[in-house]
Amino acid sequence: MRSALPQWEPAQLPACGSPDRWGWLQQLRNQPELDPEPWLLALENGSLSIAPDLLAVLAERLDPPAQLRLLSWWRQQPDPDPGLPSQVLRHRDGASAAWLLEQLAPGPVALGFALSLSALPQVVAAALLPLLGHQRQVAAWPVLLSWMGAPIATPLRRAALEGVARGLSVWPRSQLVAGLSALAGDLDPQLAAPAVDLLARLPGARRALVPLRRCGLDPRVAERLGRRLAATPAQPLLLVVHGRAGGQLPAELVALAAELECRRGAPVRLQALSAAVPAVASELLQPGQVLGLVPLLLLPGGHVRHDLPSIVRHWSAFARVQRWPFLGAWPRWQAALARELAGLAMQDYQPAARPLLLHHPLEGPLAARYLTTLERRTGAHCVATPYSAEHLAELKLTLAAPALAAPALPLALAANRLTDQLAEQVGPPLLQRPGLRQLLLAELEALP
Repeated sequence: MRSALPQWEPAQLPACGSPDRWGWLQQLRNQPELDPEPWLLALENGSLSIAPDLLAVLAERLDPPAQLRLLSWWRQQPDPDPGLPSQVLRHRDGASAAWLLEQLAPGPVALGFALSLSALPQVVAAALLPLLGHQRQVAAWPVLLSWMGAPIATPLRRAALEGVARGLSVWPRSQLVAGLSALAGDLDPQLAAPAVDLLARLPGARRALVPLRRCGLDPRVAERLGRRLAATPAQPLLLVVHGRAGGQLPAELVALAAELECRRGAPVRLQALSAAVPAVASELLQPGQVLGLVPLLLLPGGHVRHDLPSIVRHWSAFARVQRWPFLGAWPRWQAALARELAGLAMQDYQPAARPLLLHHPLEGPLAARYLTTLERRTGAHCVATPYSAEHLAELKLTLAAPALAAPALPLALAANRLTDQLAEQVGPPLLQRPGLRQLLLAELEALP
């Protein structure tokens, strides 16, 4: 007679160590349908203990409600197995994400972890934090960030960092870079080094990694940072600038390019709009390299709209060109202008005097929209300033009048006729102002 087939009930499961157990579980796994209800009931009433081999079979057959039921049972155990949640929560679904958030959202301080009084055992939190990131829900970001930066045990912070790594592409980019950059300076290298590694995985990683070179990092972390930067070498840069008559390059621009080349470890060249297009230098473009073309121009005038496209076309015949927006459109540059103007306003001027931004005259609706935006972001009043001798002489008298007494900033990156003739009224050009120069260097250094 043929032996009776197993009933696939918990009571029929051979005990651990039995020679029949492996074959029985294999047959259980191969069943086309499996009702998890009796197995969950047996776990909940204590008549069945979960073992890795049984869990490997059951976890494949659980739908989201059954998964959460098993996790709720696990959560109540006095000695929960830290490996169970990762075996059970294999997929992403809204119910699982909501349950994980419910467990962890109060944060380590509210749950008492900072004082080691938590009702949420450490093993539970350490098991759930990576899974919270695996669900890739944007709402999990502030939760993971609070655990990652809290004054709690390192294993918990590392578990939160693993959660961040699992959902890396969905977190708000600026907040992610700020959080990981802060963690890179942590005293614990077990947290700082992985934070550097995660920053290196982001698109355009140099922008996030380069500023860390100026931070006080643990020597081992600094060495890791050096390796990550070496793996993402900087591409050569071509800085397009106004220049002076005859293609002459102002000294402050030449100095900027020289320092930037040292910082980046890659060629940096200047091309003046007032000069002829230079020949292609072999040291600038190697086979297969990308050329970064950065217009160091402050306004969307004719040079940006008409001259730049032809320059890009010229260089595109020799290399793949990555063109960046003109400098005046960079939000961080606009914010730096606002800070510079705020510093000028602190000097001996009328309290209600609105700062002035003196710029070359522009035409067209695009220019008008840009100037309106610039006024809103800097709090200044933009004043068109032709460079004719008559106009500059008139402006010099106007700015010197006691009734005006308003700070004025020239929108000139390097020395030109405006800054030459009105030096006493408007001060030096922007690149001769330390704050603006350092910001520009930092931004250019961090480009790919």
